[in-house]
Amino acid sequence: INFIFVKYNIKYNNMKVNLMSTKSRNYFLDNYKALLILLVVIGHFIEPCYTNNVFLTILKWVIFSFHMPAFIFISGYFSKKDMGLEKLIQKLVIPYFVFELLYYFLYVLVIHKETGLYFNRPKFSLWYLMSLFFWRIITPYFRKIPGNLVIAIILGLLVGFTQLGNFFSIPRTLFFYPFFLAGCYFREDWFKTVWAHWKGFTAGLGALAGLLGGWVLVTGQKLSPLIFYGRYSYADTDLSNSQGPFVRLLCYGISFLAIFAVCSIIPRKQHFYSILGVRTMSIYLFHGLVYSLLKDGHILEQVDTSVETGLLLGFCVLLTFALAAKQPYRFVTWISSFPIRFPKRPCKSKKTAI
Repeated sequence: INFIFVKYNIKYNNMKVNLMSTKSRNYFLDNYKALLILLVVIGHFIEPCYTNNVFLTILKWVIFSFHMPAFIFISGYFSKKDMGLEKLIQKLVIPYFVFELLYYFLYVLVIHKETGLYFNRPKFSLWYLMSLFFWRIITPYFRKIPGNLVIAIILGLLVGFTQLGNFFSIPRTLFFYPFFLAGCYFREDWFKTVWAHWKGFTAGLGALAGLLGGWVLVTGQKLSPLIFYGRYSYADTDLSNSQGPFVRLLCYGISFLAIFAVCSIIPRKQHFYSILGVRTMSIYLFHGLVYSLLKDGHILEQVDTSVETGLLLGFCVLLTFALAAKQPYRFVTWISSFPIRFPKRPCKSKKTAI
C-alpha cells in the first residue's frame, strides 16, 4: 500500500506544475470529488455484505445519505455554462453506449448472467450518464420557470408514487435533479459562508437525522438505505403514499445539509489524492466491471469480521487509485473525444430583386 501511495505521490508531484498553472483550479472541489468517488466505490462493494456487521450497516447509511447528492450537486456547479448537443453526445452518450456494450459482453460471455442488449434501462451505475445528459439538456429551459427549485423537489416527491423502475433512469433523474439544479445556482464565494457556518449545518443534519430516527422508533416502520437511492418507489421501500413523501422530504433535507456539513473536513490545498477528483469518470465507469466480477463470485457476500471488513475497504482504496491510472483515464478520454458533427442546414439563397 505504501508503494502505491508513494508512486501516486511522485506522479502527482510531476503534474503539479501543470495543474498549478491553471489559476482557476479549485483543489477544494478536487478533494471533495476524490472523497466522493472513493465512497462510490466503497458503497457499491459493501452492498452484498453491509448487513453482516454493525459498522458496515452504519457506513452504508452514511455513504448513501449524501455521496450521490453531493456528486450531482458538484456536477451542477460545473454545468453553469451551456454545452451544445454535439458536445453532450460526445462526452456522455458515446461513453454510455460503449460501457453498455462492455457490461453486456461481461454479463453474457464472462459472468453468464441473463441480460439483454437494451439501452433504455442503464446497467449498474451508467444511469448517472443518462441522467446527466437529461439534466444538461433541460436545465437552461427549466431555470426560466419561476420557483424551479421548488418544482424540482415536488417532481422528486411525485415520482415516488410511480412504478417506472429503471426505464430511461426517469425516477433517479427526477429524484436527484434538485441537487443538480442547486449546484447550478451555487456560487464559489458562497463556500466561505458554508465553511463559516459548518456547525449550524452539522446541527441541522443531526436534528433531521434524529427526527427520522425518532419517527422510526415511534411508528415501528422499518427503513433501509434504499430510501436514498432515488430509483425505488414508495411501495418498493414499504412506505405508504402518506409516509413516502414525508420520508423523502426528510431525505432531501438530510442530504442537502450533509453536503455542506462535510465541506468543513475537506482540505483546500492540493494533495496526492487530489488526482482522484480530476479522474472521477474513469474510476466511476470501470469500477462497476470489477464489482460485477467479484459479486458473481460471491466473495463480497462473505465479508463479516473486522479483519475482512478492513481488507475490503483497503481493496476499495487501492482499486480507486488503480482506476485513476493513465490507461483507464486515457481510454475514457479517447471514447469521449470522437468528433460529432451534425450536418448544417443549407442556407436559403435570397432572391435578387429585378
